[in-house]
Amino acid sequence: MPLRCDNEPVTLCIGRSDLLRVLDVHACLDRLWDGFTAPTAGIANRRVRTELPGSAGTAAVLMPGLLPGVTAYTVRTDAVFPRARPALRGVVFLHDLSSGELLALLDSATLTTWRTSLAAALGTHSLARFDAEVLGIIGCGTQAGLFTRGLTRLRPISGMIVADAERQRAGEFADWCATEFGLAVRVADSAAAVAAEADIVLTATWSREPFLRRADARPGAHYTSLGTDDPGIRELSDGLFRMARVIVDDAEFAATTDAVPSTALVHGTLHEVLTGTVAAREGEADITVYVPAGLPWQDLALAWLAYRGARDAGAGTEFDFLA
Repeated sequence: MPLRCDNEPVTLCIGRSDLLRVLDVHACLDRLWDGFTAPTAGIANRRVRTELPGSAGTAAVLMPGLLPGVTAYTVRTDAVFPRARPALRGVVFLHDLSSGELLALLDSATLTTWRTSLAAALGTHSLARFDAEVLGIIGCGTQAGLFTRGLTRLRPISGMIVADAERQRAGEFADWCATEFGLAVRVADSAAAVAAEADIVLTATWSREPFLRRADARPGAHYTSLGTDDPGIRELSDGLFRMARVIVDDAEFAATTDAVPSTALVHGTLHEVLTGTVAAREGEADITVYVPAGLPWQDLALAWLAYRGARDAGAGTEFDFLA
């Protein structure tokens, strides 16, 4: 890597294609596991949001992402535009922890999809019954695809049932999953129809009205809701939350993001489950719910992995901001 006269490395700009080249599902799952089981870094998980005038988006800044043993930190700035593709637009800044040197700029949309989807897969695997093998997907977007890829790396899945507000998209997603994972995949007419058959259900939508209720929940089923970190989005009803064993990434952080109706409903965090402090479930009939809000350290875990991978592979574009 070229150096400036002061022997400091230039910044590496890592876009979507670079990230897809260097990120690996197994490696990312390993890093997320390490992060969830690591001792606390002593930094509160904070999110600052600012509504953007004249748009349906919300600007968000997460700062800073820290992990024990990683000599860097991240700061994220991005905005959500639900009607755009991708809906998330922004950058993750990776800085050297000792000098503040800007090591890399990374596309936040791609990084967020990977860390959110794979953290959800890890949490789902950890909370679902060991014999749960029928996967239901409600909301057949990019996150659902990467989530499925991660979950199938962690446990055997015998079949899938999927649904989406756009039936054509559900059909295309079903065909992709059948080819990619060699599974029998069926398209359902509704979210309730998915919940009626699946042992594990992922919801990944922009819905502002709950579409799964207490009556839809099967004994022993697990639900992971990806949409709950955005204000106003609610995929599961309050009644379903109240009857379930609810696990979050961080209880205090979840309260600030409206991830759950009330923090009184939270039974523990994924860190506590993975380290054995809190039981994943107390009985086979327990209904479990995981609501990953996404934490700043997850940005760092995957950004650091991507930065080192890109540097080794000669990926990314170098830029000297101080030239």
